[in-house]
Amino acid sequence: MTAQKVPGTAADDSSHLGHGLRTRHLTMMGLGSAIGAGLFLGSGVGIATAGPAILVSYAVAGLVVIFVMRMLAEMASARPASGSFSVYAEEALGPWAGFLLGWLYWFMLVMVLGAEITGAAQIVSDWLPALPQWAAALVFVTLFAIVNLWGVRQFGEFEFWFAFIKVAAIICFLVIGVLLALGALPGTDPVGTTFLLGEGGFAPNGFSGVAAGLLVVAFAFGGIEIVTIASAEAEDPQLAVARSTRSIVWRILVFYLCSIGIMVLVMPWDSSELEASPFAAVLDLAGLPLAATLMQVVVVLALLSAFNAQVYGTSRMAYSLARRGDGPRALTLVSARNVPWVSVLVSIFFGFVAVLLNWMLPDSLLGILLNAVGAALLVVWVLIVVAQLRLGPVLAAEAEASGTPLAIRSWGHPWLNWVVLAALAALTVLMLTDSDARAQLFATGGLVVVILLIHVVTRRARDRARG
Repeated sequence: MTAQKVPGTAADDSSHLGHGLRTRHLTMMGLGSAIGAGLFLGSGVGIATAGPAILVSYAVAGLVVIFVMRMLAEMASARPASGSFSVYAEEALGPWAGFLLGWLYWFMLVMVLGAEITGAAQIVSDWLPALPQWAAALVFVTLFAIVNLWGVRQFGEFEFWFAFIKVAAIICFLVIGVLLALGALPGTDPVGTTFLLGEGGFAPNGFSGVAAGLLVVAFAFGGIEIVTIASAEAEDPQLAVARSTRSIVWRILVFYLCSIGIMVLVMPWDSSELEASPFAAVLDLAGLPLAATLMQVVVVLALLSAFNAQVYGTSRMAYSLARRGDGPRALTLVSARNVPWVSVLVSIFFGFVAVLLNWMLPDSLLGILLNAVGAALLVVWVLIVVAQLRLGPVLAAEAEASGTPLAIRSWGHPWLNWVVLAALAALTVLMLTDSDARAQLFATGGLVVVILLIHVVTRRARDRARG
């Protein structure tokens, strides 16, 4: 097979976007975008849904993410692109796939934008009852509009320190949690497996609970793909994306499984405190109320960090789509600081839409948004795996012809691709057994149809204009 390169590759974007991101920026950006509402808030929802068996959901999804990211990293290191997997899908499968994957991912991140800013605004509003939730969200959205328009190097540095704070906080939480579980803190006793196995068993809600929890899990891991989107703006794209993706997936899997393992080990899975604020609940149990308060501050910073990264991801994806003729041409406009400012402002606009929704639905919005993206992410993963299945041999042949080996290679091509596709199909079947998950799958299916219809209409209109 021969793949036709499309506009949007690093060579095409290099004269338009900045190149100020370093490997440490990309690594922390991936950690920062994935460690947000999905861990700090969604983990409590997942535990309440599946009980301690939510660990199975996270482990299964985590392995799938590791394999998918390895496949994506191979393509991104060989052909860094601001549109990342959307570009690769177009090369491998045709224009329809690039259009679908790009705009579906854009829509998904817009939903994530709303979830991150809503979660942060809810917490701040609890601290300051006189401050309406929508007002806190408005302040945050305005702040990050400035950060994203400032310049990619400044954005990368800002995101690096934001992500560093929450990674350090999670490590401290894990240390305290282990000491609490062992009874090594004053006034505590070893917990054993009382809560892990004794409160209705390890899987109190059975397989349906695990399946329902997978939507929350899928949302939790969503966002890590931003590393490959950012690769086009790295100083050394091939090296940066290879190094960052090697470390990110394992770190995130460890952070998630260890953090949630501590939670279900030291507290009843059906605890209302655990569902509402899981990290603070564990620290309160450890007799560290000040630490719990500090963790709440970290949660806000984590959510804002993830929001910042999502603005970046949506703006770059929209920019890449527009450069390939799959979006309004205005989205390709770049500022003097080499920032696609129109695309950033469009993302910020939808941040303001989230502010409006905060005002209209202050209590229910977060739950709606948390459940809106899991099934969409499954579609993204499937197309990434299929794209690598077809592009893998092409990239290997190009590397051999040039005498330059690929910076990172996917594992077990092509059989692992088929294993991952089978796992995603099984995950879909499991979701069909749960009413809420089934509704999300159908909604995502409808969204896919709408996006493809838009693609057909816009392509025909473009062809008529040319003819």
